Amino acid sequence: MQSITLHSHVGEDGILQLSVPVGMTDVDLEVMLIVQPIVKSDKAKTPEGLGWPPGFFDRTAGDWEGKPLIRGEQGEYQERDQLL
Repeated sequence: MQSITLHSHVGEDGILQLSVPVGMTDVDLEVMLIVQPIVKSDKAKTPEGLGWPPGFFDRTAGDWEGKPLIRGEQGEYQERDQLL
């Protein structure tokens, strides 16, 4: 199964026209289409609109009052297989 996401526009005729290259030939396919309008917002997202409590950053930014934070030794990183 392959999932393809497209952004398209419906013209004045109300018809959505799709042309989707799928990289397959001479096969039967089951196609599922989910239509969801894109809601554009002119409002800038505020921290509150993103789920942060009101005034959170004003109360916490620059408020560290302890010993200086020092990043410790990170050690060696794990060698990983290139194909994963």
